[in-house]
Amino acid sequence: MGRDFDPVPGKWYEDLEEESLFKVLAVDPDEELVQIQHEDGEIEEFDLDIWHELDLDQAEEPEGWSASEPFDEDEDDDWDEEDEEDEDDDWDDEDEDEDEYEDE
Repeated sequence: MGRDFDPVPGKWYEDLEEESLFKVLAVDPDEELVQIQHEDGEIEEFDLDIWHELDLDQAEEPEGWSASEPFDEDEDDDWDEEDEEDEDDDWDDEDEDEDEYEDE
């Protein structure tokens, strides 16, 4: 059994049972939740009781790790679609303004 570590944001841990690495992103003591990001970028959240049941060891940041912030693909996709719609609206407004000036 691994040692019992408190989750520390920014620190890396190895789940000895699953043989996987992850980084603690955040700890919410009020809600008793821990948010982690796995080495493959997947984000997971679970309660502190589960944390203390894990067989953990402290780990070093994996070589080549480049993700500096958590990334949610769905959220990014939604933003792109909304952004494109807004850009289209802006272009339409500018065309109308140009037409007004041409009439003067």
